[in-house]
Formats: sequence, C-alpha cells, structure tokens
Amino acid sequence: QVQPVESGGGLVQAGASLRLSCAASGRTFSSYAMGWFRQAPGKEREFVAAISWSGRSIRYADSVKGRFTISRDNAKNTVFLQMNSLKPEDTAVYYCAADPGTRVYASVSEKEYDYWGQGTQVTVSS
Repeated sequence: QVQPVESGGGLVQAGASLRLSCAASGRTFSSYAMGWFRQAPGKEREFVAAISWSGRSIRYADSVKGRFTISRDNAKNTVFLQMNSLKPEDTAVYYCAADPGTRVYASVSEKEYDYWGQGTQVTVSS
C-alpha cells in the first residue's frame, strides 16, 4: 500500500512551466504504476499521464502530448510531471494515483488506480 502526496502546484501565466512531484510512502512503490489525473471546475476528472512500474510504458492524454512529461525515480519513491507551455485550459486540481496491478503497461483508466493523493491546484492565467 502507498500513500501519494502531491506538491508543486501554483499560479502561473500561460506559456510557463511547472513541475509537479508525487512522493509515495511505502516499500512497494517501485512495483506500482503511477498516474496523474486532473479535475477542472465543473468537469469530471480526466487522465493526464501514466508510467508503468518499470518506466517502459508511458501514456499521455492527447491534450498534453508534447507538452507534459511524466517520469519516476524509484529510489526516491517519487513520480514527476513536468508541464511546459501551460495553457489556461490546463487549470485544474492535479491528482497523483497508484495502480497496484501487475500490468506491464500504464493504464489510462482511473478505475485501475487504488490509491490517490489529495491533489494540488494548478492555475494558469491568460
């Protein structure tokens, strides 16, 4: 079992960059796929990016492909989301989640993720 804790959110202008971090407690972090999801006001939560336990499988939502990069450091029990060229439509609460399944691929479905952080707010002004 892991407990994700997000950090790094904030208020930035369009075109800026932010790096979100997710520190996850637990000795089994390296065996979990990790994902980032976001929820904008009045909208349902949506998939952003995911990385398998090995880092070999990485998935992105079309809306962030080419701008966001997910990575992980298993030695530090941390997963990152580098967000470049931010747009106002990226404004949302960003959640980190852990998938304890033994899949070799990174899942885009939030149903596969059992452990969720509290979220960190990202606000992009125009």
